[in-house]
Amino acid sequence: MRKNKLFLVGLLMLIMSVVLLGCNSDASGNSDDGNSNGGSDDGKYKIATVVKLSGVAWFDRMEEGVDKFGEDTGHETFQQGPQQADAAQQVQIIEDLIAQQVDAITVVPFSAEALEPVLKKARDAGIVVISHEADGMENVDFNIEAFNNSDYGKFLMDNLAAAMGEEGEYMTTVGSLTSNSHMEWVQSAHQHQLDNYPNMTAVVTEVETGDDLNTASEKFRETLKAHPDLKGFQGSASTDAPGAALAIEELGLEGQISVVGTSVPSVSGQYIENGSINAITFWDPADAAYAMNTLAVMILDGKKDEIQTGLDLGIKGYDSLTVKDGKYIYGNAYVKVDKDNLDEYNF
Repeated sequence: MRKNKLFLVGLLMLIMSVVLLGCNSDASGNSDDGNSNGGSDDGKYKIATVVKLSGVAWFDRMEEGVDKFGEDTGHETFQQGPQQADAAQQVQIIEDLIAQQVDAITVVPFSAEALEPVLKKARDAGIVVISHEADGMENVDFNIEAFNNSDYGKFLMDNLAAAMGEEGEYMTTVGSLTSNSHMEWVQSAHQHQLDNYPNMTAVVTEVETGDDLNTASEKFRETLKAHPDLKGFQGSASTDAPGAALAIEELGLEGQISVVGTSVPSVSGQYIENGSINAITFWDPADAAYAMNTLAVMILDGKKDEIQTGLDLGIKGYDSLTVKDGKYIYGNAYVKVDKDNLDEYNF
């Protein structure tokens, strides 16, 4: 009889353990919208930022924003990226993050098209996904841009036109033909030129540089050889304008060819100072990272419905957002830097 009682007590304890384990498992499950509630018991989340390329100034600056967000909020935040601007390597990084069961992924795609399937997989696994520089991307909770890409393209062209005196031949470059934002910038810029600067002519457009300074420099040299009357250059990747400027400096053409493009002062400042670059335009990558992480936490905290037009994220340029089609977010965060205000920026 005593043995039977001990057996029943042990059986009862085993059943209770299984029930409790099941309850704990349910408590950390997925929310109704397919996004993980995740995080540890103290409400902190694990958020990964995946960039196009590691080891370049633009994404080094972005990592500062990732780290600051973690320091300010207590969430576990970190940044990863391939050593080359390569979509396949980005896909593998995201696959690894899915396996790690992170709570959110924020991403700057090298190729939006190539990342769509793996980001769908991430979302199906309950991971929140926020993208940047990927306007129109489908398999994300939100894509956030520092500005309307069409307006930014016009802004680039206005600055190039001013530098060229509104006349002459010019070229445009993109980091990748599959980079949605870069393509929108150059296409909008070209159309703006056709509509407003009839004495300017695009001799080549959408030249692909692979986000590589040396490639940009070589593409500039090739175009100059084919079009010796070239008077202007507009670059999209942060390495494009300094790549062109490097060639201009080596060829002794400072002041003869106007260069405008997206970059950061730490890369392009020396060329602005010596006249090889007329102006750079950009938004602060650190602020973009902070904005992406802020949106991710809002969703994880169940505040997705608050992400609407007029939202203020408390970040300069992201303080009165526009939301279109329920998924695409635009700020107003771009600036122009030339010799007159170069000393105001230190990144």
